[in-house]
Amino acid sequence: MAFEGLAERLQSTIKKITGKGKVSEQDVKEMTREVRLALLEADVNFRVVKDLINRIKERAIGQEVMESLTPGQQVIKVVQDELTNLMGKEQSRIAVADRPPTVIMMVGLQGAGKTTTSGKLANLLRKSYNRTPMLVACDIYRPAAINQLQTLGKQLDMPVFSMGTDESPVTIAKNAIEQAKENHQDYVIIDTAGRLHVDQDLMQELHDIKTEVKPDEVFLVVDAMTGQDAVNVAESFNEQLDITGVVLTKLDGDTRGGAALSIKAVTGKPIKFAGMGEKLDELEAFHPDRMASRILGMGDVLTLIEKAQTAVDEKQAKAMEEKMRTMSFTFDDFLEQMGQVRKMGPLEDLLSMIPGAGKMKGLKNVQIDEKQISHIEAIVQSMTKEERQQPEMMNASRKKRIANGSGTSVSQVNRLLKQFDEMKKMMKQMTNMQKGKKGKGMKFPFM
Repeated sequence: MAFEGLAERLQSTIKKITGKGKVSEQDVKEMTREVRLALLEADVNFRVVKDLINRIKERAIGQEVMESLTPGQQVIKVVQDELTNLMGKEQSRIAVADRPPTVIMMVGLQGAGKTTTSGKLANLLRKSYNRTPMLVACDIYRPAAINQLQTLGKQLDMPVFSMGTDESPVTIAKNAIEQAKENHQDYVIIDTAGRLHVDQDLMQELHDIKTEVKPDEVFLVVDAMTGQDAVNVAESFNEQLDITGVVLTKLDGDTRGGAALSIKAVTGKPIKFAGMGEKLDELEAFHPDRMASRILGMGDVLTLIEKAQTAVDEKQAKAMEEKMRTMSFTFDDFLEQMGQVRKMGPLEDLLSMIPGAGKMKGLKNVQIDEKQISHIEAIVQSMTKEERQQPEMMNASRKKRIANGSGTSVSQVNRLLKQFDEMKKMMKQMTNMQKGKKGKGMKFPFM
């Protein structure tokens, strides 16, 4: 999960105050001191931390908390509100031009992930917003960047405009927009060359592109793992180009991540999207309130639902619901459901989106072994078609054959068969509860 270290520290800090019936000024001071240390250790800018802690302290010692029925919970709400405000209050939506195409310029340092992020953004615009984007190769200094963008275009079946390395980026961008108009593309994403914010000649080139094409968005792509440098880079690019938003990459990495929390406060510009993995569908719209909830261990049900809706085919879901209700759910269906759940992302990340999951018995500090999931898939794939349809026909010799074929043990096969049987019974109970609720199908795949 993004901000994992910060999340653990903050959650253990606020846990001490959550259940308190009475909260003293000293309690608040101790909590804010811990929160301050956690934020500084996570690389949040010290000026940002100072302002944030002062606001939390002021509100937490105020009447709204001290005179409430549940002061402990009110303090946590104050922390959540202020963390949300720090990251931008509410989601900042992508621009839509009055006359297509909407033009987006991608800028940033070398190695921040601009080219890949351009492909991810094009993919997101098509899948989630029903748009028709075109990618533009304006990095004339690195031929590999043009090839990379063209490769991404092939993978996504997306048009890529390129004029090679002999024309200027300004000319390429201008001609790309003309072609996008002719082909009725409604978004143009310009992938510019990575550059240092102190390189005046290359920064001037970005000014020239911006002046020529008048983009609707100028997105600064920032690697969340670069620590405090990310804030300095964002500040400088914003001063010189007046960016409209930030796209954070590598937010899934082993990073303290706090610098990313500082960017909105320092630049005044919103975080628009966040890269949550390497795959081309792992770019998400950034929701400050949802991220604050996840950091504080309160879950993120809305993102979980959106992931499920993206991964689950509506017709398949209805067919699956019928199978569950009639107890005709088989191991083939089980494999299919597992595949759909895995499409939604790492299971540990999904678990972190369930409110209170970290506090539930047996789920605290859970480490989901993806290898174990692969073992389960291997066991099912080692069964014959008849065995998958009728697991009750399993006998000792069949189980031994399946264990050998999947590289597991007979006890693991037995455990899976038992769990599958229990799961079918649970599904039967759950779908029976749904009966009579017209049009309400099962929205989540089960495992």
